[in-house]
Amino acid sequence: MNYLNIDKDKMLPIVTELNVLLADYQVYYQKLRNFHWNVLGKNFFELHNQFEDMYNDTKIKIDEIAERIVTLKYHPISKLSDYIEASNLVESSPLLSDIEMVDILKKDQKIILKQLSIVIENANEAKDEGTIDLIGAYIRELEKSSWMLNAWSKNTNEVLDNSFVK
Repeated sequence: MNYLNIDKDKMLPIVTELNVLLADYQVYYQKLRNFHWNVLGKNFFELHNQFEDMYNDTKIKIDEIAERIVTLKYHPISKLSDYIEASNLVESSPLLSDIEMVDILKKDQKIILKQLSIVIENANEAKDEGTIDLIGAYIRELEKSSWMLNAWSKNTNEVLDNSFVK
């Protein structure tokens, strides 16, 4: 039974990009675990907890992306070596300062947001509403996480655009 109303020729680009996204999230997940275990300094408690929240959220997304690929009738990539090869992200050393860790995560989030947009473009082309809905929520959540990491790394004398404030 064909429960999907998606042209099979338009499905392959979606699945291909979802597999890249899956690989990105797997590398990102391991990086968050790395940073959670290895963060040191005055921000230890705050970042240790934040990184744990982030990797728990990422773990859920990894499962949802893989299940979406299966829903689209393909096998997701699932070997660590394939994740490293397919990902847009690179592994990180555990020997970093807290500020370096946050900077790397902000850069990784930018890369993941770009990959999320690529998935959305392909899903729009195929009118794949299930993938559009899933990925749209990820974009919103990752933009919020990026804002929060960016706010954490700002100097306290920096301000937001106040042109609307009277």
